[in-house]
This record gives sequence, structure tokens and C-alpha cells, in this order.
Amino acid sequence: MTRKAACVLPVVLALSAALHADGRISAPAVPSDIQVDAGYKPFFRGHAVGTQNYICAPAATQSGVDWLMIGPQATLFDDDLDQVATHFQSTNVYHGDAIEATWQHSRDTSAVWATKVKGSKDSAYVDPDAIEWLLLRVSGTQTGPAGGDKLTRAVFIQRVNTVGGKPPAGECTVAALNTRKLVRYEADYYFYE
Repeated sequence: MTRKAACVLPVVLALSAALHADGRISAPAVPSDIQVDAGYKPFFRGHAVGTQNYICAPAATQSGVDWLMIGPQATLFDDDLDQVATHFQSTNVYHGDAIEATWQHSRDTSAVWATKVKGSKDSAYVDPDAIEWLLLRVSGTQTGPAGGDKLTRAVFIQRVNTVGGKPPAGECTVAALNTRKLVRYEADYYFYE
């Protein structure tokens, strides 16, 4: 078994269980503060494997520095371990060129940007050694150059089932200013229309 398959297989099996018999995607169980409003249904999902990226930067802390999140870099896979999307940070031309979380479909290159609505660290759901679960609202969409629109109907995105990704412990000092750390993480992303 490849390393990719060994990392992704357990979660993909869990994702497979989230399908209805008719092929529809079931919404995941989440803390109440990050539930999507009634009336919205998941239409696309993928399991992300990648990094949460940090830089040691000036901050309003006792030491004057702290780890600053500079964005994710991940690949999303479907139940068959095929790549379905990439996740990164980019400028959203539809939101004043703000730098926002971005997902781009691997086949039709449609893209969506989203911003955080709420996060949850509820210990009944979220591993204390993992980044928080999120509810995000889509702030911009773009069709692919050939009219691809697989992701453009998204209104909300949830990040759930996180593993890892937290800022590095310690190590950020004035002497380490501008040091970058790529911290491995996994998560499931659900897209709602």
C-alpha cells in the first residue's frame, strides 16, 4: 500500500459511509455552532491531505513574536483516492483582492473562495491536538475557462474531522523571525448548496 493510500484510506472509508443509498451526501455530525442553516444540502466533499503553513512573525505577545498562519496547501481526494480539488490561499478578485481560503476543482478548474463564519474546538468532536472545525461562507466563485462549474454553486463549506495542523509548539523566538513551518494536517471538506 502506498503512503498516500495508508494516510487517506481510513478517512475515505468513513466518507463512503456518509453517502445515502441513492448517492446523495449526508451532512456530517458537527457541533451546533458550526451547523449549516436548514435548507442547504451537501453536494461535494473531499478528504484533504496537506499542510497548514505558519511563519514566525511579530505579534502582540509577551515575547513579541508568534506563529502566524499564512495559509493551507492541500489536495482533496474522493472515495476512490482520486484527486478532486486543491486547497490553498489566494486573492479573491470578487472580494476586494482579499487573501482568502480557496478551493479549485481538479477537473473543470472552477474555484470558490470562503471566509470563516465560526470555528469550534468542542472536545466532543474536535481532537485537542488538531486544528478547529470550521463553518465558512463562500465569498466568491469562478467558472473554469471551459465553463466548468462543479464548485460554483457552493454557499457554505465545513471543515471537519481534522487531524494535526496546529501551530508549532515553541520555537518562535526573535532569533527565529521569518522562519516558516509546514505542519501536516488532514480534514474533510463538505460543500453545501
